[in-house]
Amino acid sequence: MLSHFFKPAFIACLSMLTASISMLAKAETEKADTSTLTIIGYHEITDKKDALIPQYAITPALFEQQINSLRKNGFNFVSVDQLLKANQGKYKLPNKPVLITVDDGYQSFYKYAYPVVKANKVPVVLAVVGSWLEPKAKQKVSFGDEMIKRDEILSWSELKEMQDSGWVEIGSHSYNLHRGILGNPQGNSQPAATTRLYDPATKSYENDQAYAARIYADLKKNNQVLKAHGIRSPRVMVWPYGRYNLETVAIAKKLGMPITVTLDDGADFVTKPLDHLNRILIENTTSLNDLLADIKTREMGLNDNNRPQKIMHIDLDYIYDKDPIQQEKNLGLLLDRILAMKVNTVYLQAFSDPDADGSADMVYFPNRYIPMRSDLFNRVAWQIQSRTQVTRLYAWMPLLAWDLPKTNPVSDDVVVTQQAKNSNGHLNMGYHRLSPYSPEARDVIQGIYADLGKSATFNGILFHDDTTLSDYEDASPEALAAYKKAGLSTDLDAVRKDDAEMQKWTAFKTKTIDDFALQLANQLRFYQPYLVTARNLYAQVALNPYSENWYSQSLEQSLKRYDFTAIMAMPYMEQAPDKTKFYADIVNRVKKYPHGLKKTVFELQALNWRTNQPVPSAEMADTVKSLYQQGAMHVAYYPDDPFQNHPDPVMMRKAFDLQPNRLVP
Repeated sequence: MLSHFFKPAFIACLSMLTASISMLAKAETEKADTSTLTIIGYHEITDKKDALIPQYAITPALFEQQINSLRKNGFNFVSVDQLLKANQGKYKLPNKPVLITVDDGYQSFYKYAYPVVKANKVPVVLAVVGSWLEPKAKQKVSFGDEMIKRDEILSWSELKEMQDSGWVEIGSHSYNLHRGILGNPQGNSQPAATTRLYDPATKSYENDQAYAARIYADLKKNNQVLKAHGIRSPRVMVWPYGRYNLETVAIAKKLGMPITVTLDDGADFVTKPLDHLNRILIENTTSLNDLLADIKTREMGLNDNNRPQKIMHIDLDYIYDKDPIQQEKNLGLLLDRILAMKVNTVYLQAFSDPDADGSADMVYFPNRYIPMRSDLFNRVAWQIQSRTQVTRLYAWMPLLAWDLPKTNPVSDDVVVTQQAKNSNGHLNMGYHRLSPYSPEARDVIQGIYADLGKSATFNGILFHDDTTLSDYEDASPEALAAYKKAGLSTDLDAVRKDDAEMQKWTAFKTKTIDDFALQLANQLRFYQPYLVTARNLYAQVALNPYSENWYSQSLEQSLKRYDFTAIMAMPYMEQAPDKTKFYADIVNRVKKYPHGLKKTVFELQALNWRTNQPVPSAEMADTVKSLYQQGAMHVAYYPDDPFQNHPDPVMMRKAFDLQPNRLVP
């Protein structure tokens, strides 16, 4: 026992230590809380039974309940002023900051939500559409595909009153971008802010200059209309339908709106640029527990990447037909299969390989460099995303395997396979590929990708299995010059006889390929800001580490650098004697890497290309079940054959359903 002399000193020390720990913990908590931001988006808050947008309409009672519950759970509502100052380092936000946004500017906001906002002293950003405000009192407002009464929209006096209260900041929701415009020859109406307008008369799309001018004019006009009615020029741009790109963001900034708000998934950080903030969208089915759980997942850094992907890998060559009527029937058949299969992810071919030699002869989108077989990618991608349950669609593209027209001088800048002595029929990739070491070839490929990016909306990019160089490639003059510049030997026969030199050469080529792929992905993010990356990887790279030299592919580097690695787990293609061991060996190799299973897609084959016979659906379903049992998170299959109804959607759905769709920490 401590004496009465030492006890007070001990207690004092203990108190100081406890206080220090508490202060450190508090500091860490404050540091974490003040660097993150939750943005919650509402639409219609009304007691009316005939809401304009029932899916996104909630009652005033529920709105107030959510506001009060957030406060009770330690959240603090912040204003645009506070957010801007915090971003500039001039203000420290309270813990767990929340920004409330309300879209569209319905009159019901003034009647039902504004009293709650004032009573609870909650700053709100109210984003309004200028073209909906301009009609006179008894006129109609063009609301999507229908007309509504002008009095369904806020009046100018109501907007001015709410702004002057200090609790409502009027933001921009565009002047007239809250609508669809013609996005393709097939007649799809697509979001005006990100779609290149299609002109049926000229059979052409809006060019870059016309697109930028249209967006600039629209956002500028909205600001002018608001100012003309006594409303301050907006500082916040809330993108209609959440659709935006980095060009629209730059235009908004130029017009005085440093904050732009999207519907992307993920956490927001006040210390980072505020030009595309993510948001939680409230629906009529969103409970308080749902909202708190959504906030928690974002705080944990979870997003849709953490959801198991059930993937259908689709050849557009199957859907294409010279007869537009038959082509639409083919598309309808595909959509029915996607619905029946209940997959949540699609890899969609954006190129065409009619001669099946692995190289792209044509593409399915308008571009400047290679023939367009049909303007089909936009149509199919839009139909899949708007008519099925698919939440993530990847454009599947070659990296190097482009068979350019001979009129293009870059068509000769190809990967050269060295005919070395004693090669013993060594692995020859067989692809006609452009050399990644040719600056001119890289420029053309970058142009093709840029044209893809502006032609359609998609969530990810899947790099084809041409993302490779064998141990006898590349021996082109441009490649040899690059090796020499990097301090590597250009005597490739000698390199193959020296393991140390071989490792250096392989690492250099692997880095070249991956650097270029990720450069293209970053370029695509100008048009598709939330893009994720995936790449095909040969199974041998996962099964035999030395085979990295044969392919210039590295499982470890792929897992580190891409969001997902789609291993072609195809035992018939690899002539594996024991299929069960083949799959188990790949899974066990992947498990050795941090987050390996979370970042790996196991892609199964639905067709035995050696016999041209389908792999039985029951066998495929059993493989899916087995992979799930071994810990696999993401499973794909290729190809899908809608005409032979293969694989069987009932069997595959039962197998896919064994993996829940919930987020995985």
